[in-house]
Amino acid sequence: MKNKTALRLILVITVIIILLPVCVMLLWTVTGRWPWPSLLPESYTGRTVAELFTGSSKIYEVLASSIILAALVAVLGTAIALMTARATEVYRIKGAKLISFAALLPLMVPGTVFAMGIQVYLIRIGLGDTLAGVVIVHLVAALPYCITIMMDMTAAVGDSLEEQAQVLGANPARAFWSVGIPRLLPGILSSISMAYIISYSQYFTTLLAGGGKIKTLALVMVPYIQSGDRALSSVYAVTFVGSALMVFAIFEAIIHRLIRGSE
Repeated sequence: MKNKTALRLILVITVIIILLPVCVMLLWTVTGRWPWPSLLPESYTGRTVAELFTGSSKIYEVLASSIILAALVAVLGTAIALMTARATEVYRIKGAKLISFAALLPLMVPGTVFAMGIQVYLIRIGLGDTLAGVVIVHLVAALPYCITIMMDMTAAVGDSLEEQAQVLGANPARAFWSVGIPRLLPGILSSISMAYIISYSQYFTTLLAGGGKIKTLALVMVPYIQSGDRALSSVYAVTFVGSALMVFAIFEAIIHRLIRGSE
């Protein structure tokens, strides 16, 4: 009983810690003047919301660009990670340990150094300031996480049920699609979610690789944060968090539907 009470208390405290900053940020989106040490704002305004929808940033285009770019990176990154995990954990190709180590190498390079180095390479191959170049940069940043997730999930699931399906007459492709994929869906969802948020929140790499031509919400939001305008910063931050949560909800609904359909 005491353990349950302690767990509930910890849960309540965790929720408060998470929600309190969000509530303050939501309040800042309509704040006109909030001097210290006032507990609540002295005046309210709709300036920031109007700026969000009617300003020069064209929020709808930026949101669409950000979501499409991040979703593309998430799908590609997860597909590559799934193939890598199958090769190393199921087929156990030679050099599997080397591949596992190499997948983590991008994490060992500082982000600024990586972005500046890959920008020069992209310019040399003609992909500077292009969508393809930004996708490549985001993939390099997301793949270590995707590959680690999918390797761990594939190793935990194994391929014994796929082998049984093949014994019963299914070809390898059918066994993988009908038996392997449903069991890997939780890992696939985790990989997609991780890759999506990494791509969605990239600022410096997008700025360098895209040359300012590829607009994302992070690219628009960060200058407002740096400007010190808390109201505008908050309204863009709320849009950033809200849109990311909306996409995550869609991902989860799709995965749950697929899981139900496979049962």
